[in-house]
Amino acid sequence: MILRIALLLLLAMPAMAQTENAGQNPGAPSTQSAAPEVGAGRGGPNAQPPQSSERPPETGTPLQAAPAPRPPTPVTEIPLGRPFTDQPPQDAAELELQHALRGGVIQGQVTIPNQAAGILIQPAGRDWRGFRTRILTIGGAVVILGVIAVLAGLYLWKGPTRIAAGRAGRRIQRYSPIERANHWLTAGSFVVLALTGLHITFGALLLRPIIGAEAFTALSSAGQAAHQYVAFAFMLGLAVMLLLWLRDNLPARVDWAWLRAGGPLAKGHPPAGRFNAGQKGLYWLVIGGGLLSAISGILLMAPGLLDNVTAQQWAHVVHAGLAMVLIATIIGHIYIGTIGTEGSFEAMADGEVDWNYAREHHSLWLEEQIQAAQASVAPQPGAAD
Repeated sequence: MILRIALLLLLAMPAMAQTENAGQNPGAPSTQSAAPEVGAGRGGPNAQPPQSSERPPETGTPLQAAPAPRPPTPVTEIPLGRPFTDQPPQDAAELELQHALRGGVIQGQVTIPNQAAGILIQPAGRDWRGFRTRILTIGGAVVILGVIAVLAGLYLWKGPTRIAAGRAGRRIQRYSPIERANHWLTAGSFVVLALTGLHITFGALLLRPIIGAEAFTALSSAGQAAHQYVAFAFMLGLAVMLLLWLRDNLPARVDWAWLRAGGPLAKGHPPAGRFNAGQKGLYWLVIGGGLLSAISGILLMAPGLLDNVTAQQWAHVVHAGLAMVLIATIIGHIYIGTIGTEGSFEAMADGEVDWNYAREHHSLWLEEQIQAAQASVAPQPGAAD
């Protein structure tokens, strides 16, 4: 009897559980399959999920229909470029030309402070190289050798200019010791600068095949150091020369008369002051050209003062071009001041010139000296007898 009652209870327990669950969830189905009690997957490998013929409960708000899709926004189509493989080939020369027309350089990337080391191709550098290898060397040689040839022909044709009246035996002071010392400082430093500069320009072509590469390298290093240090002595001489002779080299009316008469080729000796028009022209050429050469030379010695290599190349063009002009001019000055004109070298040798030389070449200056000497020895008005 007891066993029969227990069996009935076991059979009634699933129905009771379903009735309880249905009371808690009104939308739950009235029947539910019992969960499998055996197997790892609760029903074994062949078990199927429970099936139900009832519709799922409708809870919450009813489902709304999905909104209709919006039409796509029109977008401007971006045209595709030509494939890289379909582009016409461009060589380095064409790319360089296009970049040069825009005024730029072709430059890579470097990690050192000197960004100029990254320049691969600089179109302006090709023009500078042409100036350095052709215009400067050929043009400089033509100018310098041409002046030497003209002076040699002039000496052979006319010889030196003699003192027409002969030496008088009397002398007059023309330059003070300070003027002569500064002249020789400027002249000596210029000779060193000229020789070392010509070595830089023509040495590799003319001197290296003769003395060899090692000796040429040592000589070039010494010449470069001398060129840089002696330049400061030359600049000092220019500054003192500007102060000493500025007043005597200002243009005057007598200079135009001297030029109209023919200057150095005139018959006779046109009147002139302490310096004639030719000497004044030389003075201003040396002062102006020397100043520009000094400035450009400093910029070459200190390239950090310039912001790019193109400016350095222009500084070299100015420096080298003026140097050739000054060298040719000073060669002519040396000729006229030594073997070209009798009595002229004595002015810078000991500061005095012959009386007749002064009367023929600088007659107005001689008259001023005579008047100044007479005024200095003449008795002053009111002085005691």
